[in-house]
Amino acid sequence: MSTTNDADDTAAAGTAAAGPDRNRVAGAGPVSHAIFRVARIHKLLAGQLLREVGLYPGQELLMMRLWDEGPQRQTDLVAVLDADAPTVTRSVRRLERAGFVRRSPSPTDGRVTIVEATSASMGLRQAVERIWADLERMTVADMDDDRREDVLRALGELERNLSASEEGRRGRRR
Repeated sequence: MSTTNDADDTAAAGTAAAGPDRNRVAGAGPVSHAIFRVARIHKLLAGQLLREVGLYPGQELLMMRLWDEGPQRQTDLVAVLDADAPTVTRSVRRLERAGFVRRSPSPTDGRVTIVEATSASMGLRQAVERIWADLERMTVADMDDDRREDVLRALGELERNLSASEEGRRGRRR
């Protein structure tokens, strides 16, 4: 009887296949290394799917926010997407050139830019929703509901741990 589960065996096989240098890296922080690998593959696959509809990774998140919440101040998009202002500005500019968003000055504050989804983006919305559904199916594959809930709980815990560490580090730098 084995003391490891299938996920451990799969992770070990993937790590061993990469050679001794990768084993050293993975051994120094196996959870961090697994997160790095999963995030890299997930982002790569998401990027491939999004390119099929002419989007860059992250632009779908901006569009989803506009579709769900309506027009937004560009500074609010920066905050909610946890991105830097130049990245959001670049994304908005590209989406505007494609006809998916419209920028306009705020009626109450000329320094503020309002971003809104255009009616031309509604076809894109269906494609993005399909892509996210496909990506989700590829990510969870044949996991049952209980296993998906376990994964979501573990990821939530990891996010809370990392967020607390980041806040602590930020506080020490001030």
